[in-house]
Amino acid sequence: MVLSNQQAHDLLRQAELIVAADEVRAAVERVAREINAALADAHPLVLSVMGGAVVFTGQLLPLLAFPLDFDYVHVSRYGGGQQGGALRWKVEPCENVRGKVVLVLDDILDEGGTMAAIKQRVMELGAAGFYSAVFADKLNGMTKPVRADFVGVEVPDRFVFGFGMDVHGAWRNLPAIYAVKGK
Repeated sequence: MVLSNQQAHDLLRQAELIVAADEVRAAVERVAREINAALADAHPLVLSVMGGAVVFTGQLLPLLAFPLDFDYVHVSRYGGGQQGGALRWKVEPCENVRGKVVLVLDDILDEGGTMAAIKQRVMELGAAGFYSAVFADKLNGMTKPVRADFVGVEVPDRFVFGFGMDVHGAWRNLPAIYAVKGK
């Protein structure tokens, strides 16, 4: 489903603010401090998960105070929907992970299947170590196959959008996080 401009604005007007923009900024700064403390001597390869992690990645990278290599992966389980589906690789990790400490950045850890698949593939390619940072960890009560090493905020078990997370393709660009009304 693609939203019209009017539908997107209506959806935002009806949504509930979950994490305000100033809280988002503070969470990104805190995650950066934690990553700086943990990986300062690692010269990691940072992999950003397209397209949700773009906003988080863009704000986090300038706050990291150590040399790093950068690349991306593109894997999806949503395909525009609100429920996870089959995992689909669009761009897999490259061979440049061999022997590297890898830090994967993503927008949200929902059920954990996407991050688990990325971790498995990165380790199969010979990474020396694996860390993950997610902006949001969804409190859905599920046992997840992986836990993020660094978490910006926790969000309720609702459909959330903003700060890289979309709703029917819209509103990734919001500086705050919202929840769809009634979901």
